[in-house]
Amino acid sequence: MDWSTDILGMDFQSCALDVEGPDGVVRRATLVRHRPESATHDGQAPQGALLFLHGWSDYFFNVELARFWAGHGYEFYALDMHNHGRSLTSGSPGGYVANLGDYDAEISRAIEVIRSDSPGSRLNGVALMGHSTGGLIAALWTSKHQGQVQYLILNSPWLEMHGNSIVRRAAQAMVGPIARVRPEMVLRLPERGFYFRSISNTAEGEWPLDEKYRPPLAFPVRAGWLSAVLAGHSQVARGLDLDIPVLVLTSAASANGMVWQESMRRSDAVLDVGIIALRAMALGRSVTLERVDGGLHDVFLSAPNVRADAYARLSRWIRGYMESDLPQVRQEGDT
Repeated sequence: MDWSTDILGMDFQSCALDVEGPDGVVRRATLVRHRPESATHDGQAPQGALLFLHGWSDYFFNVELARFWAGHGYEFYALDMHNHGRSLTSGSPGGYVANLGDYDAEISRAIEVIRSDSPGSRLNGVALMGHSTGGLIAALWTSKHQGQVQYLILNSPWLEMHGNSIVRRAAQAMVGPIARVRPEMVLRLPERGFYFRSISNTAEGEWPLDEKYRPPLAFPVRAGWLSAVLAGHSQVARGLDLDIPVLVLTSAASANGMVWQESMRRSDAVLDVGIIALRAMALGRSVTLERVDGGLHDVFLSAPNVRADAYARLSRWIRGYMESDLPQVRQEGDT
């Protein structure tokens, strides 16, 4: 692989992955890895590896998250999926996908690269982590590739529309015919930049975001993309029957509306956390739900004391599942 210094600095490298999907289309994704120059694991072999999938209209930038996993002895990787972030190309609609399964090939290729690149993954397996739409994609990919990853961590995964399945079915009925005829048609929906406002250091947050990769108002919503997401929600509602431990973290509250509210500093301004908590139970047989008081849509971008709580909850789950399983987790063919 041709790794080069990443935009996040010397402790990060990235490489392009050009992957052909089952439809014959070659799509470009970008794999990022965390390789701190001063890193040691106290003389011990890495515990394993983790692959992170960003949300829609987003990219990987959270160096604190990478350092957290490195601190627990895991080699950290992140994938900027096609039409997002580092993988944006001129002439392609940002954030667009007509079928969430179109991400499968690049995720599978990233896992292959990690297994060849990371001693920890070969010894103790790979965990998959996804945020928002990336959480939905991660869950669907895992359900189709049982045995390929050993743990699934979802940070405010977009598992259902606001409200309930009735809202989803109504949306499907409206957008489905448009998606079949004009999949790249931009839907005229209200534009809200409240979440960006809550996290960006150019507004009221603390995180340096590159607006070239993460636009304040997100990418335009296209009919084919929304139809693909709704289809993914339907799959989750039917149950995914995952047979690995799953952790779902969400904020404890949602804040919706067409005008800015101060509560948006302490809640999920994107998703309905109540329906997400309900849908989380359809993921598999071993699901842990953690609701973080004061959490933003990405709980690991919340205020310092809130994300400290989120990391503490994640650490507890790691100790309870990932670290306790270390002697048993082996790749096929290992002895």
